[in-house]
Amino acid sequence: MSRPQPKLVKTDKAGELPLDRALLVQMHELMVKSRVLEERLIQMYKQGHGYFWIGGPGEEAFNVPLGMLVKKGRGPAYDFLHFHYRQSATLMAMGEDTVGALRQMKNTASDPYSGGRNFAGHFSKSAWNIVPVSSPIEVQYAMAPGTALAQKRHGGDAITIVTGGDAGTAEGDFASCLVWSTRPGNELPVLMVVTHNTWGISTASDTQQANRDISERGRAFGMKTKRINGNDPVESYLELQEAMAYVRKERKPFLLQADVSRLYGHSSASGANFVNAEVDCLAAFEQRLEGAGVLSRAEMDEVRKRWTEHVAAEARQVVQEPPPDGESVWNHVFWEKA
Repeated sequence: MSRPQPKLVKTDKAGELPLDRALLVQMHELMVKSRVLEERLIQMYKQGHGYFWIGGPGEEAFNVPLGMLVKKGRGPAYDFLHFHYRQSATLMAMGEDTVGALRQMKNTASDPYSGGRNFAGHFSKSAWNIVPVSSPIEVQYAMAPGTALAQKRHGGDAITIVTGGDAGTAEGDFASCLVWSTRPGNELPVLMVVTHNTWGISTASDTQQANRDISERGRAFGMKTKRINGNDPVESYLELQEAMAYVRKERKPFLLQADVSRLYGHSSASGANFVNAEVDCLAAFEQRLEGAGVLSRAEMDEVRKRWTEHVAAEARQVVQEPPPDGESVWNHVFWEKA
């Protein structure tokens, strides 16, 4: 699968942006699209058009590049994706429509992920190998070796990508993934991602685990590991590109820790209010783009205005759509022919 080749964009304010201008513009567009979507979901919840919100505003700088680099398709020849519930920006970068997330927030019968019967952020899409997101934290780490094993037997360069938060790495499922992905002679093509926002709901992560660098846990299993600044979309893109290339070629696992922000708290359970103390990756990226002459402030404001109007119009439509009825209660429970 071809990838954009970096072409240097220079700036006298923020060093160098070693990516093609078109790629930087696309990345910014997707980050804005994702942020506007999450802010609308929060607004819907606060207006009573949803029962619960949990999402990933503040993680766009990492999650967008991740979605841009996925080998998208169905079956073992394409990447399998075991996500957690902060992954909306990844779906947007893969080409998903914003209206699906709005429908899941409102729990409409038209919700494409669960028919209106699951929380916001609980995505699934068999056409893209997106395994259903579950509410129990980190169970996806225990499932990931299964699809990776199928891919290794199938052949090719497809990989399994599993994401989760730092708090969940204290769960046994994370340790299971480390063990099953690294058995000597039976290593599996798994990219293990930990998005580290330093919080587990309302508990500070440094009070829960002795290790300060979660990526270091992979070293005991002979894995390649790395810790990156997940608030930098350029660094995230380049590091993800390198990590994926390794897993695709070597058919061995890689543990990547991305340090990110949590801009609106854990979820609606903690108020879903903006946290000024956190780094806003989108604002920081826009400063760099403006300094490099990639986009002007007016151009970036126009992008936000366009997406704000687009998502607002969809939200007005969605709140008029009906909820599921009793006849559909068993839909999406057992396998159904597509």
